[in-house]
Amino acid sequence: MTKNIYEGRAELGQESSLPRHPDEARLDPVPNPHPDTLYLARFVAPEFTSICPVTGQPDFAHLVIDYAPDKHLVESKSFKLLLGAYRNHGAFHEDCTIDIGKRIIDAVKPKWLRICGYWYPRGGIPIDVFWQTGPAPEGLYVPDPGVAPYRGRG
Repeated sequence: MTKNIYEGRAELGQESSLPRHPDEARLDPVPNPHPDTLYLARFVAPEFTSICPVTGQPDFAHLVIDYAPDKHLVESKSFKLLLGAYRNHGAFHEDCTIDIGKRIIDAVKPKWLRICGYWYPRGGIPIDVFWQTGPAPEGLYVPDPGVAPYRGRG
């Protein structure tokens, strides 16, 4: 009998509700079918939302997350639930962006990770947040994030 590699996962294949807070969300690692291959996986979340901790106003971002998997991948349903948990969470742009990157590192321990947070302007100022774990591994193809810088009416 084949062992179910998804057994014990919090969200996969089950009805799930949106966590009320990012601390309640769980990223599920799943086995990487090609741990011996250096490659890049990308998540794009063009409609990420959180709440400004000062004004209570909604903040919106376009996130691009690139990572080079090692032994595990991020299961996408648990990732979507994590992102959704930020909708009512008050935090600054920098905190949300870096927190998401660190959550992925803690869950799957990738060979490399880069997160780009392109935040839409509030008060006329866009805030873009970029973080990576270090130089990309030699030989890893890392495409441009594909998001144009904010130009206003330019």
